[in-house]
Amino acid sequence: MVITIGSKVQGKARRTDRRDAVALGDIAQLIGATPMLELPLAGLPRRVGLRAKAEWLNPGGSVKDRAALEIVREAEAAGHLPGRRLLDASSGNTAIAYAMLGAARGFGVTICLPGNASAERKALLRAYGAEVVETDPLEGSDGAIRQARQLAEDEPGRYFYADQYGNPANARAHYATTGPEIWRQTGGRVTHLVVGLGTTGTLMGCGRFLRERRPEIELVAVEPDEAFHGIEGLKHLPTSIVPRIFDPSTVNRTLRVGTEEAYDMTRRLGREHGLLVGPSSGAAAAAALRLGRELDQGCIVTIFPDDAERYLSLDLW
Repeated sequence: MVITIGSKVQGKARRTDRRDAVALGDIAQLIGATPMLELPLAGLPRRVGLRAKAEWLNPGGSVKDRAALEIVREAEAAGHLPGRRLLDASSGNTAIAYAMLGAARGFGVTICLPGNASAERKALLRAYGAEVVETDPLEGSDGAIRQARQLAEDEPGRYFYADQYGNPANARAHYATTGPEIWRQTGGRVTHLVVGLGTTGTLMGCGRFLRERRPEIELVAVEPDEAFHGIEGLKHLPTSIVPRIFDPSTVNRTLRVGTEEAYDMTRRLGREHGLLVGPSSGAAAAAALRLGRELDQGCIVTIFPDDAERYLSLDLW
């Protein structure tokens, strides 16, 4: 379903109906099937449409619920869980999804998290009962990855290392769910997919699915314009540990967004459109708008990974 900004009643009814139909405790069934929003941003040519998946409506509050669920399901099927603690590195959103699922399904969760992650993210993790190992903020997500690898090597009997940056289940989740949803919600008309790079699983999985249906689709990656940036959840790949699941040959183009550009768009989405989203959504919207201004016609789809509630302490607004 596509919802034009302002059509709130329809979207609210849909989400309420689905929650009413889910058995108590079956939180995983609430993951996915998020609505798509039409974004009437000023400056877009008349024949260019821009739409965004509202991924903060997942129960864990972000797009990362999808990948976390697929990783957990495969680990359970292989017998890794609940016998060991799930261990992974995260900038925050996947960690929260793991913690939510661990609380619901009965396994422990240990997360290596950069020390400069927002206070809200840390509070959510502890609320779900996860163990948080804070790492050097100057090393970003790479420092968290190195710490998680070390813990897994030191105590293999205690931890199942989920490795979201290298686990193919990450991209498979989006191939199986997000990609098909985009295809259905656009009626197969999507011409460009614009996605921020973190673990890269969203772009890899959605992109593979959509390219199988429309080979000429353009897959556009979004990343910060420099190594030291303030866009939580995104990686500057030229100076970072490149996720093993990332295949650069599938990407048609990379657009780089500055921190202030992302912040400006984030504020604009809240104040002009009523969409209080996180800075990675602002970066994605800024890149999509830049792309759209170059086109004569097309249907651009982007992903809004989360909302603003876990960033309010950053004083971005």
